[in-house]
Amino acid sequence: MKRVLLFNKPFGVICQFSRDGLHPTLADYIALPDFYAAGRLDTDSEGLLVLTDDGKLQHQLTDPKFKQEKTYWVQVEGIPDETALQALRNGVKLSDFTTLPAQARLIDEPAGLWARNPPIRQRLHIPTSWVEITLREGKNRQIRRMTAAVGYPTLRLIRYQIGDWTLDNLAVGEWRYG
Repeated sequence: MKRVLLFNKPFGVICQFSRDGLHPTLADYIALPDFYAAGRLDTDSEGLLVLTDDGKLQHQLTDPKFKQEKTYWVQVEGIPDETALQALRNGVKLSDFTTLPAQARLIDEPAGLWARNPPIRQRLHIPTSWVEITLREGKNRQIRRMTAAVGYPTLRLIRYQIGDWTLDNLAVGEWRYG
């Protein structure tokens, strides 16, 4: 019987169970054997991480050929204009590849959002805003690279949804069966 865990990964946690001596890991939050992360989030990213004890499901969630939708809440420096949002929607040319088209729209700061520790940097005369981005690929630091390429660097990145699974009713640092 396959089992799925949904974990709201805090900032600074490494997406592995083995300890590196420098950062907290999944082992600091999840004390169950035989679960493995289906995908990763960078140490400086937060939000939904799906773990499973089923290798086939893990493969389906991570293999790009299955094109699993993932939705992110992205706090950026500045307020993206329609040209920048359309560039994200069309696909962004990066140095090593062009991203697939994505969904992108400005949103209000998500309700019930937890404080990040440490807080993001604030600049006195530069506002920040939130963009919701949904994509079907997930290459290394892709969203950060995309927003920077269109002129709005990422300050905070939270994965909200993978397929039908969301962060709803899942506090930072907590997990539940999916």
